[in-house]
Amino acid sequence: MRRREFITLVGGGAVAWPFAAHAQQSAMLVIGFIRDGSAEGSARHVAGFRQGLKETGYVESQNVTVEYHWLEGQYDRLPALMADLVRRHVAVIVTTGNAPAIAAKAATATIPIVFGVGGDPIRLGLVASLARPGGNATGINFFNTVVATKRLRLLHDLVPNAARVAVLVNPANATTAESNLQEVQEAAPTLGLQIQILNASAIGEIDAAFATFARERPDALLVSGDAFFVGRRVQLAILAASYKIPAAYSSREAAGGLMSYGTDLADMFRQVGFYTGTILKGAKPADLPVLQATKFEFVINRTTAKVLGLTIPAGVISIADEVIE
Repeated sequence: MRRREFITLVGGGAVAWPFAAHAQQSAMLVIGFIRDGSAEGSARHVAGFRQGLKETGYVESQNVTVEYHWLEGQYDRLPALMADLVRRHVAVIVTTGNAPAIAAKAATATIPIVFGVGGDPIRLGLVASLARPGGNATGINFFNTVVATKRLRLLHDLVPNAARVAVLVNPANATTAESNLQEVQEAAPTLGLQIQILNASAIGEIDAAFATFARERPDALLVSGDAFFVGRRVQLAILAASYKIPAAYSSREAAGGLMSYGTDLADMFRQVGFYTGTILKGAKPADLPVLQATKFEFVINRTTAKVLGLTIPAGVISIADEVIE
């Protein structure tokens, strides 16, 4: 082979390789991943999702592409976001939170949807039944609203002298807020508690909600299970410490609070990832029963308790999954 011919072949190959790599990347299946919270504090959740995908043979950036979209409480972005994913015919739409799941279901009846929701999927209009969803959506119910009652009871066990509990909800996430409030308001009288409702759907509104504590002095705070609040966990922890108010959260990520009780979200995301990979391999959402979370975490922060002057009963310590020293 002549030297000039050899150079031409090598040069042509060098030009072709990037195009071939780009074509291979473009040919990857695309997952649209929509989280109603923020990327901050979601590392464990994303790791769980990737683990679930891996269990079905899919590895991000190797044989599947995941597009992450973080709403950070801006639910008004949902219609445009869903319309874009549908227009581009992504392989699967993955959602966590009630509002994103409802928006995805409204946007498409054909693209598979895998959801993680805290409310009842049937009542939310996502599936026909838990055993046989029957449409293009399936996923897992992580009982975010149902466990709000248990969270309130545990908070009462930690602060037995409490008479009035403030409940912080996000009105922008109306479905979740209403469900949480209903559960808490039904349980409060049985514990001899009065409930004070505080609304916040923006950073400044969280500050304003805490400012009312100086005037009204509730005995404890229950933070609603909402991804927006998980994303603002540092702000909430600093404010709770500043106002010296015992606070209970739905997620262990809020490590600065007195306690948290809720679904093991990392495991929930793993199951969502597993179902996503199962669908990519050819399964139909209609045939995959809606899963129900079975792993829950009760975490107590003993350091916070000491700062607040609280003595944690031995009985409560004994049932905790983790005690942070």
